Amino acid sequence: ATRAKPPENRSTGCASMSSIGTGYDLDADTFSPDGRIFQVEYATKAVDNTGTAIGLCCTDGVVIGIEKLLVSKMLVPGSNRRSFAVDTHTGIGVAGLSADGRQVANRARAECSEYKKTFGAPMEGKVLADRLSMFLHMYTLYWSLRPFGCSTLLASYTDDGPQLYMIDPSGSSWGYWGCAIGKGRQVAKTELEKLSLGKITCAEAVKAIANIIYQVHDETKDKIWELEMGWVCDANGRKYTPVPAELVKEAEEEAKKAAAAPPPKGDDKMDES
Repeated sequence: ATRAKPPENRSTGCASMSSIGTGYDLDADTFSPDGRIFQVEYATKAVDNTGTAIGLCCTDGVVIGIEKLLVSKMLVPGSNRRSFAVDTHTGIGVAGLSADGRQVANRARAECSEYKKTFGAPMEGKVLADRLSMFLHMYTLYWSLRPFGCSTLLASYTDDGPQLYMIDPSGSSWGYWGCAIGKGRQVAKTELEKLSLGKITCAEAVKAIANIIYQVHDETKDKIWELEMGWVCDANGRKYTPVPAELVKEAEEEAKKAAAAPPPKGDDKMDES
């Protein structure tokens, strides 16, 4: 009688399945063998499929700019906003699923309201970032829930000074001088590193953000879009409001000229052998 063949190496098959998510991406509370949570990774991918959002923490406030992609030319300009005021001194900008972003904004408003009722003072930016982080993280712990498909930029200006935080779908949060999320985040991050972070003013940041967003925008894929900007700074009494339309228009015109200008030619020449 012939002996039966030994069973295949289960560890190899398990690793190949875990690399593509088969069997481990049905809910958010299951780890793959290599320690990944695919539902959270899918939520992060939803963020990377939407327009770029950039935040800059300045000497006199915080500015957030968003590349808002439009699905139709018939939409009313300024509708379906991705920048929200959640308190007098605090606002957020979201990249990812806009409906999920509105729910995060509503949660932030509720947190700020309850904090002010309890303590009689406005909520600090770091406290709100921690609260929102816990809220988003809760949606990665239960099989009956799904992670939020959005990342959030949080701008706040209190007695502790201007603050900028980023919260991702996993519930992690970080404080930044400059941050970019969305499909163009890698290129935008490279451009942000060239700026004098922590030393520029909000007026300069408006132009810098517009310039970067026009650089990372893919005209061939996303022809219809709007530049949405919000800020909280000394110039507007430390209240989170949309950036005045005339400033945004001026920044856009300069960004368009910079984008249309030919790239500078290098002076270095190849040495002939």
